[in-house]
Amino acid sequence: MKYIDLRNQYILERTIGSGGFAKVKLATHVLTGEKVAIKIMKKATLGEDLPRVKLEIDALKNISHQHICKLFQVIETSSHIFMVIEYCPGGELLDHIVERQKLGERESRIFFRQILSAVAYLHHHGYAHRDLKPENVLLDKNQKLKLIDFGLCAKPEGGLESQLQTSCGSPNYAAPEVIKGKQYYGSETDVWSMGVMLYALLCGYLPFDSESIDQLYDKILNGKYSEPTWMSPGSRKIIRSMLKVEPGQRIKIQDLLDHSWVKRTPEDRPVNFRPDHELHEKDDDVIRAMADHKGLTPDELWSQLNEWSYNYDTCTYLLLVARKKQGLPLRLNPTEF
Repeated sequence: MKYIDLRNQYILERTIGSGGFAKVKLATHVLTGEKVAIKIMKKATLGEDLPRVKLEIDALKNISHQHICKLFQVIETSSHIFMVIEYCPGGELLDHIVERQKLGERESRIFFRQILSAVAYLHHHGYAHRDLKPENVLLDKNQKLKLIDFGLCAKPEGGLESQLQTSCGSPNYAAPEVIKGKQYYGSETDVWSMGVMLYALLCGYLPFDSESIDQLYDKILNGKYSEPTWMSPGSRKIIRSMLKVEPGQRIKIQDLLDHSWVKRTPEDRPVNFRPDHELHEKDDDVIRAMADHKGLTPDELWSQLNEWSYNYDTCTYLLLVARKKQGLPLRLNPTEF
């Protein structure tokens, strides 16, 4: 199918993912030649999930972190929504685990620190992800992790000290209080899900699993899981601290950042969740390059960009900023915007 709304902006390539209501295509951004992923959704197919998509878009416009997949552009028509996002050629973290069967403690720690950094950043900005699992983490070309799928995220008006009600997320990663249908704190349920993820990284399988959903829920509610004999005492201890059935006894995210197991690196440093860039940073070199290409003054161009409309100009700007950070030239192909 040809998507007329993307014509002249992107060269669509192969399909790299598909789900219940979305197809993801690899594409080339015409003006910069950069690879992007385009999530294509039919509104008619979305149905009741349309608010989830709007929520995800709104969240991604307001957050920016090196371990969160970046949103570049949103195109909405009467029939479709297109989300142009960062392309992560390394695929899902889940596939990486399955391929390796399990990861060593050192690699698990490297990955867990990145997940923790992203989640701590979200919590700092008042968001709970609520669907943390290896399928929702991608690897970029440098094997760095990028968190995706913010369709279930929540930003309570009273902050994360406010309780949530909606039961959501994947059953194997859901905290006991979510399964019970009780009110819960999003920050505490995210910590539980991270505990399940760390166990999966280290073991190659899940702590709570069953073909029967009732049996699965029983296991989660009892907090009973096996600890392999080869698992180190430190790994056991940190996982136990996250998989406490009583949410109030669960380790807090700020204590995870400085946890002895997490810090066991050559530098012995806690996790820094601060982004390595500002959300809407201004880069004069990129602005000049784009202004020259469009026949505008830098001030004129920035006044357009600074509306952060997440249109093709926004995408071009963000891709060029990323190129500059990689030490690549700020080239623009000779074509119209």
